[in-house]
Amino acid sequence: MKEPKIRTRFAPSPTGYLHIGGARTALFNWLYARHMGGAFVLRIEDTDQQRSTDESTRAILDAMTWLGLDWDEGPFYQAQRVENHRAMVKKLLQEGKAYYCTCSPDELEEKRKIALAEGRKPKYDGTCRDKNLPKSANSVVRFRCPEIGSTVVNDLIKGNIVFNNEELDDLIIERQDGYPTYNFAVVIDDAEMNITHVIRGDDHVNNTPKQILLYEALGYAVPRFAHVPMILGSDKARLSKRHGATSVMAYKDMGYLPEALVNYLVRLSWSHGDQEIFGVDELIELFSLDAVGKSAAVFNPDKLLWLNQHYIKNCPLERLAEEMLPFWHRMGLATPEETFARNIVGDLRERAKTLIELAEGSLFYFGDELIYEEEAARKFLTAEAGGHLEAIMSGLPDLTDYTKAGIETFLRDLSEKRNTKLKFIAQPLRVALTGKTVSPGIDDVMVTLGKEKVLQRLQQAVQFIGGQSVQSAK
Repeated sequence: MKEPKIRTRFAPSPTGYLHIGGARTALFNWLYARHMGGAFVLRIEDTDQQRSTDESTRAILDAMTWLGLDWDEGPFYQAQRVENHRAMVKKLLQEGKAYYCTCSPDELEEKRKIALAEGRKPKYDGTCRDKNLPKSANSVVRFRCPEIGSTVVNDLIKGNIVFNNEELDDLIIERQDGYPTYNFAVVIDDAEMNITHVIRGDDHVNNTPKQILLYEALGYAVPRFAHVPMILGSDKARLSKRHGATSVMAYKDMGYLPEALVNYLVRLSWSHGDQEIFGVDELIELFSLDAVGKSAAVFNPDKLLWLNQHYIKNCPLERLAEEMLPFWHRMGLATPEETFARNIVGDLRERAKTLIELAEGSLFYFGDELIYEEEAARKFLTAEAGGHLEAIMSGLPDLTDYTKAGIETFLRDLSEKRNTKLKFIAQPLRVALTGKTVSPGIDDVMVTLGKEKVLQRLQQAVQFIGGQSVQSAK
């Protein structure tokens, strides 16, 4: 018999943004489907009418698109499938596999307290199980869970996990408002969408035996399960907002490239030898569930920053310039001409760990008036330096080879003519052109600024030095 085509799914609840843990789950499902030549399905689990929002749905879709996790089918919306769920509730009721329960929340809470006080597991005690109650305004529907035997989860990551059925609850499958609960709806949807592999966080492990029993009660084939370990912060507590940004799009706003985040996320619990850097095609080729570890992963922001710097350094200039536009606009800067933008990012990308750093480091390229760092001006924009800068201003208009090599030769010849070391010319020149003592190579800066702007800034620096000299004389 031919094996069914591999089908995985990502099924987020639109009650907030896509967070790091969910993004890794989506990535593992996407990679496994791509590796196996299968299909990746996106389903929005929006049956929680109180908390689900269109804004959250859009944020999730935007984050997945930004990460490059394209889906083959969907997005499907669980709330649009409620009639399917209700039909299956009716089926279980008719077959005696489910029943109506009228126990109130207060009664259930009291039963829970008594069970805990007596040292028993606080599971539903089956008060309504055999009453054969009719549907009423305050009733819910519960699944009649087997009370004997065991349910085995054949987990592709954790191995076999055995649950005694007597420990399991008669879980609610339909609420008072007529909407299905998560554990029920997810089974119907996964089965009807022919999902073969359910890859999700290990916080769902305890849901899995209940879901397996529902699959069996409904006559569905049971998919394979793979529960990936949780992600912890550096203090070994579960990753949360206090560990920094956990929303995927927050990392975009902080100046991370999507391939850096994808590369980082895949290495949280998955490995291929000691290799750290992977292209997407390489990940698709190499990814397997066998290589996913069982231990919790620790989120290391420094490692992510290191990867981001790598991807910035190796990003094609045209694309990097495009990525920079929102950051420049956020700083109130106009869109630079394409060649100018490419030259700017080419000058700066070796030094930047994030796009925000790159944007902040590029400010001196923009505008006509330059503001000098106070210490840099005091130390390097001196009367002696003024003579060097004037000499550059005098010779630069006649320089025909205005390239890195041509500028370097020009400055070296000038230092010889003025009988001084190149550094005594280059450092005042750097401050005159950038306003600070640290910048990309001065020849790179001059090429990017262009001869006209360089001459303008030299003029500004010479005037500044003259003004300082007048003040000193007073």
